Amino acid sequence: MPRSPRPRPARPARAGARRPEPVEGEALISTGTVRLERDRDDPDGWLVLVNGVPSSYVDLADPAHLVFEYQQWTAAVLDAVHPPGPLRVVHLGGAGCAFPRYVAATRPGSRQLVLEVDEQLVELVRHSFGASGSAGFRLKVADAREGVAVLPDGSQDALVRDAFVHDRVPDHLVTVEFLRDVSRALAPGGVWVANLADRPPMPRARAEVATAAEVFTHVAVLAEPGVFRGRRYGNALLVASQDPLPEQALVRALSGGAAPARLVAGTDARHFSAGAAVVTDAATAGAGPPAPPPAPPEEPRA
Repeated sequence: MPRSPRPRPARPARAGARRPEPVEGEALISTGTVRLERDRDDPDGWLVLVNGVPSSYVDLADPAHLVFEYQQWTAAVLDAVHPPGPLRVVHLGGAGCAFPRYVAATRPGSRQLVLEVDEQLVELVRHSFGASGSAGFRLKVADAREGVAVLPDGSQDALVRDAFVHDRVPDHLVTVEFLRDVSRALAPGGVWVANLADRPPMPRARAEVATAAEVFTHVAVLAEPGVFRGRRYGNALLVASQDPLPEQALVRALSGGAAPARLVAGTDARHFSAGAAVVTDAATAGAGPPAPPPAPPEEPRA
């Protein structure tokens, strides 16, 4: 869950730069509604709410400023897995495209594609925030699964999923069949990073870890410690790769950041997902959310 942004002084636009001019208010889009709210503590900051859910925080003056905790964690994952330099990244789900802007700012020259299913949302984001090739990424109207299906084999350093219908990930972006396509599109050393939201005893996270383990050799999950302890609803990140994950580097990065998170990997990840069923296309056809395991396993070790 995103925390309130820290107050920041206003920053002038660069000389000669054409600044986007978002307008506060709510609009209808194909999948519901979108609302833009200016940050009262920072006139350069804009919160994007899709169907009432905070979905992006865009800082027009500082695209490297990430407010949402799970995006800070995603940045830590990419930095731990890949050395400095340009990346090839496909983002599944766009909203205000805060994270693609971050990658463009911190890794100049990156080749990025954002797949967003809602055409009206895409047009509003382009108009409000200047989302175009000049922003460091391409924004395309497409279903995420269909977009991944046409990616060339081994063409991406990372695929990042941040797609929701209200508070849950669309079923077709969770299944083992879909993850096989994700793995196919990843280059050697590439990583799958998937954001999800869950409640105790974390049935969705357990099911996603179990499913990813059917496809990827190395799987981990991370979240704020209170979420793992069953104290509250919150975000979790699934991280998966065919190559070993830099667990120690991740632990250091996640424990020392502004938004500390706990990493569960290796044997602990297998214990975490024990009893959870692998999610398949057949199982999700017309079905509700994955059923939780009969009893939650013990809390994973640190």
